Amino acid sequence: MTSKALLLEFISDKELKQIDGEIKKYPAEQKRSAVMQALMIVQKAQGHLTEPAMDAVAAYLEIPPVWVYEVASFYSMYALKPKGKHEVNVCTNISCKLRKSDEIVKALESKLGIKLGETTKDGRFTLKEVECLGACVNAPMMQVNEQYHEHLTPDTLDDVLAQYP
Repeated sequence: MTSKALLLEFISDKELKQIDGEIKKYPAEQKRSAVMQALMIVQKAQGHLTEPAMDAVAAYLEIPPVWVYEVASFYSMYALKPKGKHEVNVCTNISCKLRKSDEIVKALESKLGIKLGETTKDGRFTLKEVECLGACVNAPMMQVNEQYHEHLTPDTLDDVLAQYP
């Protein structure tokens, strides 16, 4: 089976064309530079990255699979297991920590009935800790999907979570 056919087991032709577009941004001998975008495209199609899908990306980019695994496991934007409908990323970097982000984490764990890195039983939320979301002046904060929520307190969390059915 060709690397193209292998990758098409996980994504559509349209998505393969998107990956090809990313590859074209780099010199031919540097097509591996498209690995991050290729993984994002595959993840969007599948919901999360599986080992076979990452192997297919590696074959398509003509790189060792370990290079793909290193990228996928290093960056928090990649999900290596199924995640909830809404991803809750709580910043726990120093600025947020000084403004009591640990209280936000504890309150979220209590309200959602899960720990960091877990998904609610109903599949509604996945709770993650992230290093920095770049909104330090408005700490403590979190990101739900693409939306930032700032100046959080344990009391404001119910209103925030209610926005995500």
